[in-house]
Amino acid sequence: MGDRRSDGRILIYSHDTMGLGHLRRCRTIAHSLVERFKHVSVLILSGSPIIGSFDFRARVDFVRVPGVIKLRSGEYTSLNLHLDVEQTLQLRGSIIKHTAEMFNPDLFIVDKEPMGLRGEVLETLELLKPRGTRLVLGLRDVLDEPRLLVPEWRRKNVLPALRDLYDEIWIYGLPQICDPLQGISLPIGVRQKMVYTGYLHREVPVHGAPPRLPEITNRPYLLVTTGGGADGEALIEWVLRAYEHDPLLPYPALLVLGPFMQPERQAEFMDRAARLKRLDIITFHNHLETLVARAAGVVAMGGYNTFCEVLSLDKRALIVPRTEPRLEQFIRVSRAAELGLIAMLADDGRYDPAVMAAALRRLPSQNRPSEIVVPGLLEGLDNVGRLVAPWIESAAAASEQPRAVPRIA
Repeated sequence: MGDRRSDGRILIYSHDTMGLGHLRRCRTIAHSLVERFKHVSVLILSGSPIIGSFDFRARVDFVRVPGVIKLRSGEYTSLNLHLDVEQTLQLRGSIIKHTAEMFNPDLFIVDKEPMGLRGEVLETLELLKPRGTRLVLGLRDVLDEPRLLVPEWRRKNVLPALRDLYDEIWIYGLPQICDPLQGISLPIGVRQKMVYTGYLHREVPVHGAPPRLPEITNRPYLLVTTGGGADGEALIEWVLRAYEHDPLLPYPALLVLGPFMQPERQAEFMDRAARLKRLDIITFHNHLETLVARAAGVVAMGGYNTFCEVLSLDKRALIVPRTEPRLEQFIRVSRAAELGLIAMLADDGRYDPAVMAAALRRLPSQNRPSEIVVPGLLEGLDNVGRLVAPWIESAAAASEQPRAVPRIA
């Protein structure tokens, strides 16, 4: 377990090229762990360019590695540094390894990418394994459709790391929704490492100063959110057309564009929204849970974090999942719609305002998620805490033989 000490240390890696999903999931887990374990510190490794815009609780901190961005061609390039991408990746890998060596964590949780971005965490995994650090791969409920995921993981040579390095694979969801590794031929030993935790419950933050909120949140409103916003232009366009077409829709709306939406489109959308009396529009808010909690309903794209917030805060939701470049959102949302947890509207590429307006009019009469019983749906953070507990004992307990990690069905 490394050096004997009275504190527990958890290192979380989030590869983050663009978007907010990975960072927000890791931050949620980190905050839950320091709330549960008073002697634990959590350090997040992230490439997110806006990680500093978020609040972090005491005993949670971050190290930002140089950012990279994925181009439409599928290749990566440096986000800010005037460096070749290979040099940037070498720099990132060196920072990650050195941080892990000095921090000496009891657990290392890798989010989504088993080898890290272009294999950048492999050396760190190999460094920590002989030290006795518990190595965990954390996966969201859906990765992609099997026909694309199988060749991707084969190309990345993921299997040896799953078999030889990782101790556990946590899936932040339920098999009733999806098996993220469906279609991948895995040895039974790897399958036995898989633990379904349930979805990660979200709450409105109560620590720190209350966030400043738009005036529209003082009355019933719809929250329209695109997450990071890099691929959210279609949703905003469709909702704007609906309000331009039918100004008497049941609720006024607050549109959150996302910090990664193209500036030209942001400006266009803000100009159109300014002409409509019942729309307000902002680029980003670092307390999105608060906006969700105060909303009468949510219109969104169906990313993992938004889905968890809709379920946790029991909001009627209309979800328009993206289908490019991955079917992740569509798989998640279509299954949830079959269960009756949310309503889904397929993106047909035409963005007929009457179609969106009709869906928005149906929203107030649909079921809340709490009216649908799915056992274990939102127990993810509790189960993560139980899985973590054996590996962050005090110095006295750490000197004993570690207990078996509990298995959650």
